[in-house]
Amino acid sequence: SLMVKIVRNENDLKIGIEIIDEKSKELFNHDSKIKKIFEGCLWAEGPVYLEDKNLIVWSDIPFNRMLYYDISKGNTGVYINNSEYSNGNSIDLEGNHITAEHGGRAISKRDKNGNRTVIADNFDGKKLNSPNDLVCKSDGSIWFTDPQYGIKSNYEGYKSESELGFNGVYKIDKQNNVILLTKEIDGPNGIAFSPDEKILYVTDTETTGNIFSFKVDNENIYEKKVFAKPRPGKPDGIKIDELGNVFSSAWDGVQIFSPSGDLIAKILLPEQRTANLCFGGKYFNELFITSDKSLYTIDMNVRGNRN
Repeated sequence: SLMVKIVRNENDLKIGIEIIDEKSKELFNHDSKIKKIFEGCLWAEGPVYLEDKNLIVWSDIPFNRMLYYDISKGNTGVYINNSEYSNGNSIDLEGNHITAEHGGRAISKRDKNGNRTVIADNFDGKKLNSPNDLVCKSDGSIWFTDPQYGIKSNYEGYKSESELGFNGVYKIDKQNNVILLTKEIDGPNGIAFSPDEKILYVTDTETTGNIFSFKVDNENIYEKKVFAKPRPGKPDGIKIDELGNVFSSAWDGVQIFSPSGDLIAKILLPEQRTANLCFGGKYFNELFITSDKSLYTIDMNVRGNRN
């Protein structure tokens, strides 16, 4: 049976699995253990699984670099220096590595050889703020969030005024048009689709600290609702499993919500705040979590949704 191993340190931080709804035990293996893979980031963010290389690549934003963890060999290292203060990472339909960049104020893609091209860096002739996170939909469009965290200081990008004057959620269509979906979220951050792509989830890292859900049709999003309120702290990155459960970063680790928005379990991590996560590995059932200075992993009994 699953036991929560609670380890306390001076900040009353914990490590372990906390089961809130008994049914959520099925998401974990009976021997699921949380392992720390790497420590030494200033602010770890945006992990992605690069299937063709069997790598987890993630951002260390203030150090302006991406790091890698080679799952086959078990080693870590620097993947890209001068990563344009990369934040969120994802994969497009062609298998290109796509990135939300604070420094470039852009969405970029890197092909298999690492060559970078900019997909989008403006809306309506004005520079984007500092794209934060992104996801590719099955029709090839790329959906991303654009708050101002990367232009507020020189710590996570280059200090600058917002040209747009608002924080948006956007879609880049197959013709590379940038389409504004909403500017109704204060600090839009994490972004993900339900498995059937009929629901879009967006986190707000500002005043509300909510995960919002929207209904999706081909061109628009509508019917904004409060899906969940992760506490303590505020949600950042989110991913969805194949069952439609929402895995959200939070101050105390990863909080898992059912498709109806009920908190069902937590993966507690002994760091000050958790930023983001992704599924990866051969069977897409290994969860990789960027938490403050470190990268953690835990084997799950459920696979991640591919987007």
